[in-house]
Amino acid sequence: MADNKKMVEAITSMDEDFAQWYTDVVKKAELCDYASVKGCMVIKPAGYAIWENIQKEMDRRFKETGVQNVYMPIFIPESLLEKEKDHVEGFAPEVAWVTHGGLEELQERMCVRPTSETLFCDFYAKDIHSYRDLPRVYNQWCSVVRWEKTTRPFLRSREFLWQEGHTAHASAEEAEARTIQMLNLYADFCEEVLAIPVIKGQKTDKEKFAGAEATYTIESLMHDGKALQSGTSHNFGDGFAKAFDIQFTDKDNTLKYVHQTSWGVSTRIIGAIIMVHGDDNGLVLPPRIAPVQIMVVPVQQQKEGVLDKAYELKERNPPTAGRMYYSPEGFNSLTQAQFSAPFMLAAYLLNPVPGPSWFDSSKLTDPDILELAGRIHGGNSEPHYLNQCFKGFQKGEFPMKKLTIRTKDGKVFEASMDCHPGHPKNMMSHKEFVERFKVEAAPVLSGAQLETVSDALAGLETCVDIAGISKMLCK
Repeated sequence: MADNKKMVEAITSMDEDFAQWYTDVVKKAELCDYASVKGCMVIKPAGYAIWENIQKEMDRRFKETGVQNVYMPIFIPESLLEKEKDHVEGFAPEVAWVTHGGLEELQERMCVRPTSETLFCDFYAKDIHSYRDLPRVYNQWCSVVRWEKTTRPFLRSREFLWQEGHTAHASAEEAEARTIQMLNLYADFCEEVLAIPVIKGQKTDKEKFAGAEATYTIESLMHDGKALQSGTSHNFGDGFAKAFDIQFTDKDNTLKYVHQTSWGVSTRIIGAIIMVHGDDNGLVLPPRIAPVQIMVVPVQQQKEGVLDKAYELKERNPPTAGRMYYSPEGFNSLTQAQFSAPFMLAAYLLNPVPGPSWFDSSKLTDPDILELAGRIHGGNSEPHYLNQCFKGFQKGEFPMKKLTIRTKDGKVFEASMDCHPGHPKNMMSHKEFVERFKVEAAPVLSGAQLETVSDALAGLETCVDIAGISKMLCK
């Protein structure tokens, strides 16, 4: 349709080139930039704010299950890395090595951590002695380095941010229970906070983590029809414990090896958010991790008390814990404008055809738009909580939406909808469609033409010559 134009022409259509669309969205939303170090990225404030919100909510959920945060060194001695044969073989092609300290050559090479299993195992071997020391349920938020040959922002880079949990347990059953518990935690987080449906499953022996007995994963479906691994949880059994001699004295006074797990999510999840929720107009963020959720637009700010009230609202912490943004001079970015109902309504009233003209730089401070936006007053609205709505979507339900517009001359316009326009519940029956066509087409078709075309539409399923309908309209 002619009205369905892209608002941001600098973004390639995802149907045209999905990979270029992804890169365009990342750059246009200013989430990150390319660094001078090949294969690495600079995460800009907007991108890092998303990661901070993910980290905050995920960390809260971790701690509810008894997880404690720690931090391990960034360097791993080569001899330590080689203690677990399968593990070192799995990571050898991706390891970055440090060979010099200052001007002196090191006696032993050190790798920049690609993951921290060996560091945690070395620590646990010294720290765990008795069954009373178990379980150990630790996590660290850090960066890791893997020398990838092909890189893409957030999805695959040589250095990336993540969390990695490492636990030690007295029995195989406890380790398996923790492995599945964290897999379910990741799945719930993705669905309830990020609004990303996932499929949980177990990796094949060929695909599982190097050194693990079993690897479980959550996979999410992207716009291009491909699945993205969005989080993993590994059961190590006692393989690492035997390699690093992590033993404890059990209640029966016998020495036993611990059973371990490891689980992690990285900044790749930001890539998943972009590819699941984004569209041809740019970045779309789930509210609970969006750096900007609410904007305060002062109306008649020259009047006494208006700006004071706006600042008061800005400082208030609403029940939804939403972040509120205030901009007295218009809008500084595309994201600010898109999140502003007054701007969107004003832009539509001045130009009912959506297009790139809505969001070029001049429109963000256009006096006509700002003057009209200043006359749009928002009232109270019923909150809809993301996790409730998402579970409703899965059941084919949709929250009731009601819009009321009151103009200055006293007229009231109302519309409501209990499901989106494409939902089966919201579609007209064939008979309703024909009747609607008669009403809409009456001003432009003569009585005879109207009846002829309506009859053709009523029997469309049995029509043998669709082209005949267009000939009727051209008479």
